[in-house]
Amino acid sequence: MKRPLIAVPIGDPAGVGPEIVAKSVASKEVSDAADCIIIGDKAIMENAVKIVDAKLDIHVITEPAEGDFREGVLNLIDLGNVDLEKFVFGKVNGMCGKAAYEYIAKSIALANKGKVDAVATTPINKESLRAGGINFIGHTEIFGALTGTEDPLTMFETNGMRVFFLTRHVSLREMLDMITKERIKDYVKRCLEALKKLGVKDGTMAIAGLNPHSGEHGLFGWEEVNEITPAIEELKAEGYDVAGPIGADSVFHQAAQGRYNSVLSLYHDQGHIATKTLDFEKTIAITNGMPILRTSVDHGTAFDIAGKGIVSAVSMIEAILLAAKYAPNFTK
Repeated sequence: MKRPLIAVPIGDPAGVGPEIVAKSVASKEVSDAADCIIIGDKAIMENAVKIVDAKLDIHVITEPAEGDFREGVLNLIDLGNVDLEKFVFGKVNGMCGKAAYEYIAKSIALANKGKVDAVATTPINKESLRAGGINFIGHTEIFGALTGTEDPLTMFETNGMRVFFLTRHVSLREMLDMITKERIKDYVKRCLEALKKLGVKDGTMAIAGLNPHSGEHGLFGWEEVNEITPAIEELKAEGYDVAGPIGADSVFHQAAQGRYNSVLSLYHDQGHIATKTLDFEKTIAITNGMPILRTSVDHGTAFDIAGKGIVSAVSMIEAILLAAKYAPNFTK
């Protein structure tokens, strides 16, 4: 059976991205589940292979079709964009930020052309991006721009529990103003459509409550009464399989037990705390609502340990495995 073909940009060269890529490609879990095309710099990847003591031969290619997907081979599209004389591990560096962007852009271009089935990304550094003249704050914004997607959806998956986010990088004060009936309805519909594209067609989506005990009918806040419950009632009347609002102190546990196929978290930390407490290393971000599939580790560049060979590759392995899991459904 043909394995899904996953593009993996190496992230910020000064961070742990190259090391987790080398460890992942060398793992039997990944080699059994997917064929990987690494997008990066040859000198950086040669160094990473040595640092983690991976038994890998680097095979430089220009197109995915040239890949040699035998165990022990790392297929690399070499962009040659790092000057080792200016390179330092663990430091903000505009050269590395620009290089990281170029790896991502190349991966997206391959996916847009159908030359790979999905992209699994590694950590980048926002300061390095800025120093390199890249005017994007992060991966999601880059993917949105380069795929023509106005508002990509973020979903976390952890041990089978799926969590979407109604709001993300805004203050709690701003978040409250974004809790509206129309926004909830729009997001739920888009999230359910995204799940179908991943092959998840059965089950109920739960909407988390915002206030303690979902507001207790206005005793602890009126958002549930005025916006959240009306949105859920209208969605049900339109035939959507949703439930809630369900208190945030219980809904994630219920989803982890299989009662719901997904949860709509109303703000950033509400869902992040739930998923990362369940399993920090296996919390994987999936960007939905785009014409291509993207998964990602949910940790940073870890500049403090970059170049030391001690970083765990569990999250990167899981990101590749999830990309391989969903790619066949996504590309049907």
